[in-house]
Amino acid sequence: MPIKSRAVVIPRRNTVELRTVQVLEPRANDVLVRTAFTSISAGTERMLLDGRMPHPALLFPVVPGYETVGQVVEVGTRAPQDLLGQWVYVGGARCFRGVNPAWGGQSEFISAEAERVIPLGSIDPATGVVLALAATALHGVNVAQIRRSDRVLVLGQGIVGQLAARIARIQGAQHVAVADRVSARLSTAQADQVIDVTHESLDEAISDANINVIMEATGSMTALAGALPLLANHGRVVLLGYYDTINVPYAPLFMREAQILVAREWKFGIDGDLPQVRDLIAAQELDVTGLLTHRVPLDRIQAAYRLAFEDPSCLKLIIEWPQD
Repeated sequence: MPIKSRAVVIPRRNTVELRTVQVLEPRANDVLVRTAFTSISAGTERMLLDGRMPHPALLFPVVPGYETVGQVVEVGTRAPQDLLGQWVYVGGARCFRGVNPAWGGQSEFISAEAERVIPLGSIDPATGVVLALAATALHGVNVAQIRRSDRVLVLGQGIVGQLAARIARIQGAQHVAVADRVSARLSTAQADQVIDVTHESLDEAISDANINVIMEATGSMTALAGALPLLANHGRVVLLGYYDTINVPYAPLFMREAQILVAREWKFGIDGDLPQVRDLIAAQELDVTGLLTHRVPLDRIQAAYRLAFEDPSCLKLIIEWPQD
């Protein structure tokens, strides 16, 4: 029998509701997770709410979200039995009847394949909501193939940009600069050089064009276009966001024989990006202090979406799901 579950549902453009939905019972290889914390993607969920996600499967009504942390409350007969009771991260699930998942993480209960859940181990459960975007940042840094001689510029100090800069430093980049126009974000940045572009242009801050890697985390082609002249010969540009179109001047890329690289989410598997960033956080190598900026209870879900989308000081918002 399907399981009744409260869920965040987007029934149509620009509308967020709490509804009761039906979750399919876990199969033999599945686990059932009761959600304690979720978060909101200010990029993809904004596009979803605007009706701009170009995927035929993302049809309203949908359950959004891919940043879910909860406890395993039921384990299928063929799933690892030691998962029962563990705190885990789940990157969404396709487990609903009568409503589409996009990506199905904002639900009180989630039924998912056991191989897709990531045990959190010693990490504080609420901190686990950062795993998805930390894995995205790690994947982007890996795509960039950072070398120890590299000078890296990260455009944007939202949550992905913050994490990318920190991971680039962990991977040994010679110099990491970050740029943004929001002082609240820059105040939590960890980098060798922090540039507030409302007071200083990139050209002024970085006087010599010797940036080996530009990591674009603003979602703005205008911001990227302004940074391209800073690239060194054979420089790499990594796109960390999701864009409607790519529109940048070709001349600076041509003159430097540069590469444009696309990072698509993260690599799955037991040796994938999610367990790697979990281990980096657990070992205190990746510092996420100050990145979880707001907490909102589930019954204020509309306010949570407004905060996540409209307040530039909101890096990562945690939605707290009732446990009684």
